[in-house]
Amino acid sequence: MENSGKPLDKAPDDVKLAVDLIMLLEQHNIEPQLALSALEIVKRDLELRALEA
Repeated sequence: MENSGKPLDKAPDDVKLAVDLIMLLEQHNIEPQLALSALEIVKRDLELRALEA
């Protein structure tokens, strides 16, 4: 059976975004611990914005 398109074409949007973010971090050689720390800051910011909405 042939798979049409890329596997991510049918993936949920959050999976697509996660893959894009991982690729961006890898392309810029960001150290995993630095990325995790930055992602925690982003997570807190987004959670605060969600509460304000």
